[in-house]
Amino acid sequence: MTYENRTYDELSVGDHAEISRLCRSEDFFVFAHASGNHNPMHLPDADGDGDGVPEGIAPAMWIGSLISAVLGNVLPGPGTLYRSQTLRFGERAEAGDTLTIGVRVTEKGPDRVVVLDTWVRHADGSMVAEGVAEVIAPARKMVFAESHIPGLTVQRHVHFDAMLEHARHLPPIPTAVAAPESADALEGALLGMRHTLITPILVGDAARIRALGRDLGEDLSDVEIIDAPDHDAAAAQAVALVASGRAKALMKGHLHTDVLLHHVVKRDGGLRTRRRLSHIFVMDVPGVQHLLMITDAAINIAPDLETKVDIVQNAIDLAHALGNPAPRVGVLSAVETVNVRMPSTLDAAVLSKMAERGQIRGGVVDGPLAMDNAMSLEAAKTKGLTSLVAGRADILVAPNIEAGNMLAKQLTFVGHAEAGGLVMGAAAPIILTSRADDEKARLASCAIAALYAVWREKGGAARRGAVD
Repeated sequence: MTYENRTYDELSVGDHAEISRLCRSEDFFVFAHASGNHNPMHLPDADGDGDGVPEGIAPAMWIGSLISAVLGNVLPGPGTLYRSQTLRFGERAEAGDTLTIGVRVTEKGPDRVVVLDTWVRHADGSMVAEGVAEVIAPARKMVFAESHIPGLTVQRHVHFDAMLEHARHLPPIPTAVAAPESADALEGALLGMRHTLITPILVGDAARIRALGRDLGEDLSDVEIIDAPDHDAAAAQAVALVASGRAKALMKGHLHTDVLLHHVVKRDGGLRTRRRLSHIFVMDVPGVQHLLMITDAAINIAPDLETKVDIVQNAIDLAHALGNPAPRVGVLSAVETVNVRMPSTLDAAVLSKMAERGQIRGGVVDGPLAMDNAMSLEAAKTKGLTSLVAGRADILVAPNIEAGNMLAKQLTFVGHAEAGGLVMGAAAPIILTSRADDEKARLASCAIAALYAVWREKGGAARRGAVD
């Protein structure tokens, strides 16, 4: 958008202008950072007056600053400088309110001084703020392009917040936790319990777990603990709890993933299905308007085509469980065209055709796609791609574990994303936590497992052919 000003000579008494502005919670966070005013009354997630309900009231001086947007952009426009501004405040504004901001020229003085009435009103006309501005109007014509302003991304994780709120209303799922014998492993399980996402059954060295609980100040008197002499035995007993139906999910504690998965995939007493196991990162990336899933970044090192079919179907099933009925799957490579010297492009093309033929069900699959045209509509258009997936992928399928792992960790540690995750393809969801996970990531993984378990119980997995 471009803005053209009105010079002092072009202005007349009675000239006026108005704009509309939607109040967004992100605006209040930006104002808190820019101004240094961290009053909790103005933070959407905080309870500023102790009544148990977050207020999220628009800061008064942020409201006042909206007037400067009219003065600086429209009337008089670019080149205008403030001399003074009076303000009187009336009704409060909150996130979601649409405000009308206006100015009207009331006087022209010497030295290009212009006086204007100013106001901010609700949609019903009630006054939010009003006052008088005195500005120095521009002397020369000017056009300013908005594209010169760098963009901002607020590091919030609203998708995870919504998912956690949804899962909070579900009954907690019994979860067998294998060897929770480190502080992060035990705290992760207890955190899920405190948020009523899981009911943990702790399987491992009972004496060590109880001692660790005392060191952490945690009361384990109401938590079931099953003694196991070593990690292999803990993994076997945890898997057996799930296989018998006592637990609905499995969580990795302080043991090697290979030890746990060895018992998951064994033919007798394991949790095998006809599917290959695969890991799916579910990510809340600031600036992305939906949950983003990345697979496989933790289980299959160099998956062949047959394994990739299961990787894709596992991810589609999880997307369904999280409320996306028709996920868009982008199969990644370094390029968006088929190249016989690049096997990942051939796999991607075959996966796309298999989805068209109904061999992969429940989502729209397209590939090969490079990362840019999988996530950016502008990049896809530049490359001439016409696709239901290009530029709007919900699921990204990496060609191998290195690419998937680097992509997920780049988004987490560089792109400020939160990442939960789940191992799919077994008879029950498997939660793999990491020592690097923060509290929200641990909670998200528990919530994802709970939502998937409920989806399975309601028959979603059977409809997708995910059970043996």
